[in-house]
Amino acid sequence: MKSRTKARFVALQSLYELDLTEHLLGNVLYERSEDFGLSPSEYDFAQILTKGVLENSDKLDYLISEHAPEWPLDQVAVIDRNILRIALWEVAFYRKTPLKVGINEAVELAKLFGTDSSPRFINGVLGSLAENMNKILNAI
Repeated sequence: MKSRTKARFVALQSLYELDLTEHLLGNVLYERSEDFGLSPSEYDFAQILTKGVLENSDKLDYLISEHAPEWPLDQVAVIDRNILRIALWEVAFYRKTPLKVGINEAVELAKLFGTDSSPRFINGVLGSLAENMNKILNAI
């Protein structure tokens, strides 16, 4: 597994756990990184992703809701919601990941962790976001 893919894997698992528990970010991220044997650079990237998503979750959720109005965010599966948050944060806020890479990585995470319909859903929402990326980038 590629280094950044592995870091995204750990970031997703950490965000999922944080959404469902009262655990502390530092403990969760450390434990998940130990489970998967992340290198220091992989850990750093997982930490950047996780903190970035947490610090901007309200903005991310607003953007996702705006581009997937038929799916109220509270009805979206926790895993799918976090995959969308990671991809959108990485492309629109971090801006060091190309759009196509962000979408492809998100779809792959959805295949691993989501339901049978998750990859199609993730791809559709991110496709809608991609069509409006200039507007999104100007708004944040």
